[in-house]
Amino acid sequence: MLERINFPADLRRLELEALPALCAELREFLLDSVSNGGGHFSSNLGTVELTVALHYAFDTPQDKLVWDVGHQAYPHKILTGRRDLMDSIRQKDGLAGFPKRSESEYDTFGVGHSSTSISAALGMALAAQQKGEDYHSIAIIGDGAMTAGMAYEALNHAGDLDANLIVVLNDNEMSISPNVGALRKYLTRLLSGRMYSSMRESGKKALSHSKSLSKLVKLTEEHMKGMVLPGTLFEEMGFKYYGPIDGHDVEELVHVLENLKQIKGPRLLHILTQKGKGYEPAEEDPCAYHGVTPFNLKTGLVSSSKKSTPTYTQVFGQWLCDMAAQDKRLVGITPAMREGSGLVAFSEQFPQRYFDVGIAEQHAVTLAAGLACEGLKPVVAIYSTFLQRAYDQLLHDVAIQNLPVVFAVDRAGLVGADGPTHSGNYDLSFLRCVPNMVVMAPADENECRQMLYTAFQLDCPTAVRYPRGKGTGIEPHTEMQAMPVGKAVKVRNGGNSIAILLFGSLLAEARAAAEELDATLVNMRFVKPLDKTILRELAQSHELLVTLEDNAVMGGAGSAVNEYLHEAGLAVEVMNLGLPDVYIEHAQREEQLAACGLDALGIVEKVRSGYGGRIHIGLSLCPVPQYVAN
Repeated sequence: MLERINFPADLRRLELEALPALCAELREFLLDSVSNGGGHFSSNLGTVELTVALHYAFDTPQDKLVWDVGHQAYPHKILTGRRDLMDSIRQKDGLAGFPKRSESEYDTFGVGHSSTSISAALGMALAAQQKGEDYHSIAIIGDGAMTAGMAYEALNHAGDLDANLIVVLNDNEMSISPNVGALRKYLTRLLSGRMYSSMRESGKKALSHSKSLSKLVKLTEEHMKGMVLPGTLFEEMGFKYYGPIDGHDVEELVHVLENLKQIKGPRLLHILTQKGKGYEPAEEDPCAYHGVTPFNLKTGLVSSSKKSTPTYTQVFGQWLCDMAAQDKRLVGITPAMREGSGLVAFSEQFPQRYFDVGIAEQHAVTLAAGLACEGLKPVVAIYSTFLQRAYDQLLHDVAIQNLPVVFAVDRAGLVGADGPTHSGNYDLSFLRCVPNMVVMAPADENECRQMLYTAFQLDCPTAVRYPRGKGTGIEPHTEMQAMPVGKAVKVRNGGNSIAILLFGSLLAEARAAAEELDATLVNMRFVKPLDKTILRELAQSHELLVTLEDNAVMGGAGSAVNEYLHEAGLAVEVMNLGLPDVYIEHAQREEQLAACGLDALGIVEKVRSGYGGRIHIGLSLCPVPQYVAN
């Protein structure tokens, strides 16, 4: 059946009774596709029936589906003309892992971060009013995303308007209780039906002459619904609330959605789903199966017993536990990224000092500021791309007050398959301009550990930014020592023509390029403050300074070097290498670096083509071999 569904119009030709069988096929396709190619797994298994019901009940793409976060949208992609391309998802030149407007007219809003759907869908609903058009806007938001303030800001605004907006709350953390499931299903169908809606509106008109009686009836209705339904909060915000219902009963979902289409104003449908639905290992451990590499469906995910190089995230997690054991003032904060940021062990060993605030980055940073005001030493573990969401709090609540908050900035630079929504390409640019901040960029795992220790000792805001994935294989030293702030180290002495100034994790690439060019290589370590002494020395002894960073060139570490050289009146040629002023599409990180000219071959070629005619470059004239980082 699935092979005959190329677009939602094909789906809508089916009889309602055929939908459960189609959902079973779609789930089997997902199991096969993701287990073979990797990607987001458990979240997509949980939205199969919901996706089918939405495209069946609504006239997409005329009606607008706005997905939240987007890692639950694989079934949506399969049903909207991209089934045969699913083996390319998250790969170079393949399908994006998230909804993307340029990829399909059915992807009405690009997304990667959470809690944006209600605002975007409301905007579309208001646009329909402005243009005199008649279509539905439907936001599909996971319950995790409802922890973010932005979702409630949108609900608060929408509840005061007469917009054609439906919010589907996909609650995948609560089990469906059999003893009340039938009652909830019956009540929802009743409350979403025409008879109830008609009686409700007629009753309001009939009682409009008596304010006291009308108020009494309204209170009675709210209290009765509050006894059996958890929707009082949404009703108070101006939404008509329906649910919760079984999100895996596709026929029931269609019935309710068809009813909701007939109701005016903002509506909220609460559905209950199960992450990993249909694959037992994912049902039992949905977190482990959230994002997967290819695996065998029969055996499930099998952990390797081979000792592997630790990731930077693991280095951070170990440091956090070691530091907490030494200093009782340390508290750890994460905005809903316990596993991703490496805080599992810390949360188990120090539960009273661990705070997961949900998807609420702004709150996480200001919470840290409040803790710091009272003498504690907060460490905020946060992805670079998510720190962008709390920039005002970083400036206003932490930096202006010069509070000692440590920002452990994970996923800095290019992140590979997750693409531009998750890349941490801008943190050096937006952090180094903030007064009172100290910004560090380790070149290997040991430097990461020592920099985190250094940051913790300082009495000011600090940031240590490090990339996703494994490092260079350097074993972090157990002993922790504070580094001298603002001091670089020379890695290699070269000829007196070129010096490469490295900021961050591209050490292997920089070392290979320096060998080929016979260049001096300096690990700058600190983006703010800069080591001005070594910069002056290099500017006076070399003809060309090449800055290298996995951050946007505009406003990044290279720009900081340019500013100092200009200020100091030092005349020397400078080449800034980093990420260009475009969004880098999803691919493997090595492919992304090569595309940006930041692998060893690209660095050498850029230096030679840019300055080869004016500056003596290296001793080797042979072609540079292709360099592949471990």
